[in-house]
Amino acid sequence: MTPLALATLNQHLLTALADVPAETRRLFHGRGRCWPGLEQLTVDWLQGVLLVSLFKEPEPEQLSALEQLLVDLGSTAQWAASGARSLMLQHRYLPDSRGDWLLGAPVEFCTITEEGLRYQVDLGSKQNNGLFLDMRYGRNWVRANAQGQRVLNLFAYTCGFSVAAMAGGAAKVVNLDMSRAALSRGRDNHRLNGHDTSRVGFLGHDLFKSWGKVKQGGPYDLVIIDPPSFQKGSFVLSKDYARVLRRLPELLTENGCVLACMNDPAFSVEFLLQGMAEAAPQLRFEQRLENPPEFPDADPQCGLKALVFRQGQ
Repeated sequence: MTPLALATLNQHLLTALADVPAETRRLFHGRGRCWPGLEQLTVDWLQGVLLVSLFKEPEPEQLSALEQLLVDLGSTAQWAASGARSLMLQHRYLPDSRGDWLLGAPVEFCTITEEGLRYQVDLGSKQNNGLFLDMRYGRNWVRANAQGQRVLNLFAYTCGFSVAAMAGGAAKVVNLDMSRAALSRGRDNHRLNGHDTSRVGFLGHDLFKSWGKVKQGGPYDLVIIDPPSFQKGSFVLSKDYARVLRRLPELLTENGCVLACMNDPAFSVEFLLQGMAEAAPQLRFEQRLENPPEFPDADPQCGLKALVFRQGQ
């Protein structure tokens, strides 16, 4: 982070704070490699809380300069006009992803809004806060295509896709994730939105040991696959994604649909296309969803990949 790079960041934040979004949005996406020297930094607007995330440890003098820039931000007219209350710098490169509150009072939990839907997020206690903002268009797509559908949400995390599906009129959603704590937050998210949780299932299991339980709730009209790139002891994208794809035909209805997602810059769209062609050739590719404009990337193959496939015809 050179002085020139930090000056670029400062101007970007001042411009963004002068006209903040009404809902939660990413304000700066350095990881798309569009701003030299800022590739390991992102800034999110959580409706009053500014979350600055560092993904690689900077030199001590660079960190000090960044912290001073952020502290100085609090005395600007743009900060005051934005209604911002607090600012946290999260060190994502550390094992505990420590967060330092540089402005305002610490905020442990807050409720944010995306496309009119509400989600509770954690700040400072976990590596991820509970909602991946780059998947906004994916949640929108699910909401627009869920009416009357039976939906299976694999690697559900805090059930963002499930909330979107229920908001779109899904008949039933089954969420599966190894983390029961994440699924518990998913229940909270459904309650925040006034959903009938009797139509939402939560399976706190390892997918590869639970195919029987998953199949009991099927067949499904829509299956969502949004796995981590790597989860120690349970999932390695390069070898385990194919294991999921091979099971799709037995999980889907005759004309069932799949939203297959991947956010590892090391794997291109071709990885998913070829993987599906080999593991489940009866599913045909329909489209790749666009990514939100606030997530620019120097190479579209490195950003989020969200592909729609359909069985039959």
